[in-house]
This record gives sequence, structure tokens and C-alpha cells, in this order.
Amino acid sequence: MVTGEHINHESVLRLRIDGQVLRTGFRGWAQKEAETRGLDGWVRDRPEGWIEILIAGSAGLVEDMRQACREGPKAARVTSVRELDVDPDAPIWVGFHHLPAR
Repeated sequence: MVTGEHINHESVLRLRIDGQVLRTGFRGWAQKEAETRGLDGWVRDRPEGWIEILIAGSAGLVEDMRQACREGPKAARVTSVRELDVDPDAPIWVGFHHLPAR
């Protein structure tokens, strides 16, 4: 759910995760990892063959999640994790969710 009230996240990152990441359980893994850290955001497959993830929360936990994404689940073979621009006006999801591919 998107909240109507402003949540002040210390850090927000949008990442592009490349490699053999589709059909590896990456989205489910990312959701579990983000929820364990208490992060907000979302994850989705991109039809171009990569994973897009937005993570928001305390700076230390967001950085920890970024580092975890460099490995991903056991079946994944991550070749790069790149930071993408974040729209400052985009709503942040409360909790962590799977979004449809886009």
C-alpha cells in the first residue's frame, strides 16, 4: 500500500541488478531480506532481463541490503548492481512488495 502521509526515510536507493537473476527466486529473496531489515520498497523483473529494486529506510540497513544484492539468492549469478535515479516525488511503498514486470 502507498501511504498518503510522508515517511522520512534516511536513505532511498533504486538499483539495477544484472546477471542471471530472472527465474532464480530473486524477488522472493529480496522481499525476505528487505522485510528482515525493516525496509520499505519494492522489487520487480524487467523484461530486458534484469531486476529493479527500490529500498528505503535507515542508511546503514539500505547499504547492507545493497551489499546483499551483490550476491542474491543461491541460484542467481549477479554480475553488477548499479544505482539508478530515484524520482524524489515518487511515493514509497510501506512494507516491501513485488510489482508486476515493467
